[in-house]
Amino acid sequence: MEKQIPKHDLLIDGNWVPTEQGDYSTIINPATEEPIAYVAAGTEKDVDAATKAAKAALKTWNGITAAERGRILNRLADLMEAHQEEIIRLESLNGGKPVSAVRRQDMPAAIDTMRYYAGWTDKIMGQVIPARTDALTYTVREPVGVVGAIVPWNFPLMIGIWKIAPALACGCTLVVKPAEITPLSIIRIGELALEAGVPPGVLNIVTGKGRIVGDAMVAHPLIDKITFTGSPGVGRGIMEGAASNFKKITLELGGKSANIIFNDADLESAVRGAASGIFFNAGQVCSAGSRILAQRSVYYDVIDRLIERAKKIRIGDTASEDTIMGPLVSQRQFDAVMDYIEVGKREGAALAYGGERVGDKGFYIQPTLFTQVKNEMRISQEEIFGPVACVIPFDTEEEAVAIANGTAFSLAAGVWSRNGTRTNRVAQALKAGTVWVNTYGYTDIRLPWGGTGQSGFGREHGEAAIENFTEPKTIWVNLQER
Repeated sequence: MEKQIPKHDLLIDGNWVPTEQGDYSTIINPATEEPIAYVAAGTEKDVDAATKAAKAALKTWNGITAAERGRILNRLADLMEAHQEEIIRLESLNGGKPVSAVRRQDMPAAIDTMRYYAGWTDKIMGQVIPARTDALTYTVREPVGVVGAIVPWNFPLMIGIWKIAPALACGCTLVVKPAEITPLSIIRIGELALEAGVPPGVLNIVTGKGRIVGDAMVAHPLIDKITFTGSPGVGRGIMEGAASNFKKITLELGGKSANIIFNDADLESAVRGAASGIFFNAGQVCSAGSRILAQRSVYYDVIDRLIERAKKIRIGDTASEDTIMGPLVSQRQFDAVMDYIEVGKREGAALAYGGERVGDKGFYIQPTLFTQVKNEMRISQEEIFGPVACVIPFDTEEEAVAIANGTAFSLAAGVWSRNGTRTNRVAQALKAGTVWVNTYGYTDIRLPWGGTGQSGFGREHGEAAIENFTEPKTIWVNLQER
């Protein structure tokens, strides 16, 4: 019997509806290249309908108490927890992510994020500011309004919830555009949100192409804010589009993060952290430590250790609990990464390990290491977004900082040394939104996340997200008798 492939519609005003044109796109499993779902291809008219529903729902969502909003978000977190195995399998299947990795990171982080912001709903406060003796002057924080959330394909569940949870906690309503190729987990979250009691129109999901759905969201006059995670090129287009109607934006873009290993570091820990920092999720991570800087006296030792680790990475079936690295997300991404590997060879870097396709089905690439890399090379300056690391030698602390900062990106960095004075000094000198010391890659919803330059601007997570999704209002009450 032929397996039935599910078909998913758009979530608009509490209902699952077909697109205005009735078209669907095919979603594939990147590990097998086989179709796993058909998803509605949204249009500009669908965005308009979803946005108008979100605008109308602002009154409903802010007409209940903040505490009740928190209870609804906690019910959603409960449902995510109850259905977590299903969501984990869905995220793994759609994104080519090892199921063990989703279970370890993505799913717990998504649930934690929802619970964290559920706790914020009744704690978003203003201030009484004694400006004058003849007036009561105070501030309140109000929801920014309708939020357009554009979610990337590499962590659709986790980053999707990073945007949805704080926006809902602040009283905003949303139009969410999942990535065109990895929408399935967010669609499931939409179903659970309705079950949790999120009112119709508060959370709308419009799937489809970025150049259609995303562009329509950026241009729509009733969307008050865009929160976007993705490539610098698309982020630049969003900035240009948002300028026409002064839409507020938060952009979390690319990275070319440096992982600096000094000669006094615990090399076993440093190399383990560096390997995880570039090969986790097949390198498809904005903060991937794609430039590994090793002090010259340990440079070749670091390379040898990295190669040994790369050889032990289990690549294969993403449904297997033993798999460490899955495929790239799409043929397009596979081709882009393979092109960069050829660029590295032409630039004169030495291919120390990997660089080849794995198998003949699925978008698998070996973990890849380049040595003899100069920082001005394209493979050291441009975001590859695959399991490709550049290992670069340095002599002095000053040189390491100069190389690390010698890029247009400033999202993250790592420092490995047993010298606490050095690690603190280097951490302060690095241009990065997050610096990890003797570890790499950890995030927590309680800590601000973001960068500057081509890594974007604004911060997500923690109280910073509350500020992103609210506006301060000053209220001046005259106390003088007239």
